[in-house]
Amino acid sequence: MRRIFILLVTLMIFTSTAFAQGKKIIYVPIDSRPCNYKQVTQVAEQLDYELLTPPVEALGTRTNMGDVEAMWRWLDENASQADIAVLSTDALIYGSLVASRTHDLDKPTIMSRAERFKTFREKFPYLTTYVFGTIMRTPRTGNNSSAEPEYYRQYGAKIFQLTALIDKREMNLSTHGDQRKLTRLEAEIPQEYLDDWFTRRAKNSDVNELFVEYTRAGIFQYFLLGCDDSAEFSQTHRESRRLTELSSDLGKTVVQVTSGADELGMLMVARAINYDKNFTPFVSVAYNAGTGAKTFPPYCNEPIGVSVDAAIVAVGGLRIPAHERADLVVAVNTRENGKTFEASNLKRNNLKRRDDLKTFMSIVDECIAKNFPVAIADVAFANGADNALMNQLKVDGLQYKIRAYGGWNTATNSSGFLIGAGVLTKFMDDKSVAELLTTRYLDDWIYQANVRDEVMTASYGMSVSGDLWNLDEKLPACEQLLNERMKSFAAENLLLPSRWRLEDFRVTLPWQRTFECYPQFKLG
Repeated sequence: MRRIFILLVTLMIFTSTAFAQGKKIIYVPIDSRPCNYKQVTQVAEQLDYELLTPPVEALGTRTNMGDVEAMWRWLDENASQADIAVLSTDALIYGSLVASRTHDLDKPTIMSRAERFKTFREKFPYLTTYVFGTIMRTPRTGNNSSAEPEYYRQYGAKIFQLTALIDKREMNLSTHGDQRKLTRLEAEIPQEYLDDWFTRRAKNSDVNELFVEYTRAGIFQYFLLGCDDSAEFSQTHRESRRLTELSSDLGKTVVQVTSGADELGMLMVARAINYDKNFTPFVSVAYNAGTGAKTFPPYCNEPIGVSVDAAIVAVGGLRIPAHERADLVVAVNTRENGKTFEASNLKRNNLKRRDDLKTFMSIVDECIAKNFPVAIADVAFANGADNALMNQLKVDGLQYKIRAYGGWNTATNSSGFLIGAGVLTKFMDDKSVAELLTTRYLDDWIYQANVRDEVMTASYGMSVSGDLWNLDEKLPACEQLLNERMKSFAAENLLLPSRWRLEDFRVTLPWQRTFECYPQFKLG
């Protein structure tokens, strides 16, 4: 009897220890922005998972491209504490996402850093390892040259057009007019700039090919490769075609090439948690009437339906047709005509209840009435929420009757982060869900679609130094206005359930620019 008792106690201790180890995930984000770092951590913490992350000073920022060596040292010293690793290749090779676009590293250095992933797995063979990276973006213009080589300011639009035409030619879609335009662009862009741009891209593409081979060899359990800001035809799309073909024999449950960048960390952390819980989320999708899944959003190189399906696979989920069997019903808010405007265009992004919004709300209302767990992917506008939708959720008292919401940046950023966080809400209590919803409402709706424009306009009139991408001396005044306006907007429009209230609410601009904010609060 005593022997049986000892065996039972030993088993209980072993089980408890194994479970506790499963609660730690070592996570190297792509940089220090809230969407990649703090907001991913916030989601995991609702389920009592601890994300072990590098010291923030090692992560890439607006002015610091990231300390690769410091991140690798930290990773080697701390990996033994976790059972699962989620690693950004951009951070651990270049330093950050921005650094991957502007680096001057030679190919031997890049490949040497890539090989450290293999060495890492040899040192920690028990770690389930999920890796995510990006294919370099191809911006349409050079308006924000701070994240591109300086020459992109002058020649960015022409470089984009040139690569789009090359992409079309390789797909046998060119016209005679396209070829004439391509010849003209090749003559107009200085060769030294084209050499620099294509050489950097070639090195990045070569290392992505190596990571596909690492995954084929079982070094990584899963590799997710996102196409940073792109278009239907572009150099980014061109490179993605080659990498998709290279990995096609592995299947999408092992390697995926999809559109997006800043949602990748959330998707991979969700996959890690689902793996730890031995959970395969069933996800159903409902699209608005009209173009729906075939909507081709800006900054993307594939229709939104393809991106949504890819995100479901990335989290380890399975798309199913029946809402009643789903762990999450993703309702995708698109415009009926398939057009996507910027959320800052308040002439279009207003409170008017459009016909296509009425159709979408009927989908949401029906799902909520049937007690389905609804998540709203708000991609009708880019870089912010649909104000008419958000107002309707407020009027109908539905803000906190859904399980998740996303509408903050590109369509894939919004839908991908939403799916990653949304599938995990199955294991969360109502307060945890409310906290995540509040974060998204504050960020995506109140700031991105409304207050940001006010802050930007106010900054233009300030006589001190600074601009929208480096506020410099304008930062204190901008953050003061930001807090005043967001608190006022939230008090008027955010209808929290009566048992909670917003406490210790403050907002910062962590990268000292207006592009993103970081809302912090408690639900008391």
